[in-house]
Amino acid sequence: MIQFGMPTLIENNTLEENIALCHSLGLKFIELNMNFPEYQLESLEQTDKLIEAAEKAGIYYTIHLDENLNIADFNQLVTGAYLETVRRTIEVAKKLMVLRDSYGDRSQPLTLNMHMNHGIFITLPDRKVQMYDRDFDSYISAFADFRAKCEEWIGSSDIKIVIENTDGFREYEKRAIDYLLQSAVFGLTWDIGHSKATGEKDVSFIREHEDKLIHFHIHDGIEKPPKNHLALGDGEIDIWERLRLAESRNARCVLETKTIEALKKSVEWLG
Repeated sequence: MIQFGMPTLIENNTLEENIALCHSLGLKFIELNMNFPEYQLESLEQTDKLIEAAEKAGIYYTIHLDENLNIADFNQLVTGAYLETVRRTIEVAKKLMVLRDSYGDRSQPLTLNMHMNHGIFITLPDRKVQMYDRDFDSYISAFADFRAKCEEWIGSSDIKIVIENTDGFREYEKRAIDYLLQSAVFGLTWDIGHSKATGEKDVSFIREHEDKLIHFHIHDGIEKPPKNHLALGDGEIDIWERLRLAESRNARCVLETKTIEALKKSVEWLG
């Protein structure tokens, strides 16, 4: 059976409101989003409060790292801050593991979801030049350091950092992801709505690494005009085909709508 959860929703102002909604819909977990001010690291590190609140509802948490996370920034002060954020978030996840063990599936690692930061580009008269592509040696060196640090920080804990597709992986990003996926502490998230809205440009890459898929963001989408984060059934995606793949991979699934109404509709659609 697939474990379904919900994202952090902006209509809910508190953790308790998110937990109440999660419990009322019969979902198993909440993906705490570190883009929200109320889920910054200092708040997440109050793990006793997080655990107490979740235990009352019988749920657990996964974590979505800040979308701005950039471990390859050319400014080492910026890179250092993001690396320290990841390190401390891993420590949070270790303490939250007790919830996964009590209310989740112990065969599924606890996940920290991350985006790939494209970096900046320079616009020339005839093209755009991505700085990470131009300075690839520096870029991949940063990812080598990141991988080694994450392996050390995670150690033997059942935690994985899962890389999510967004608006299409750049070629230099694919090379970095290939490198990360050689490590046991990294995996992939397939966001099926993002995938649809970008013309499924990442599907071949994801399929090539299907054995690394352990997390899904499930929402409906439309290719033209591009739309995603729709309630299930409101778009063009073959949801059941994606769910069959998720089940075959023993992957956890976030019903990643953006509104309470769409989340409720998606739960009803699943039946």
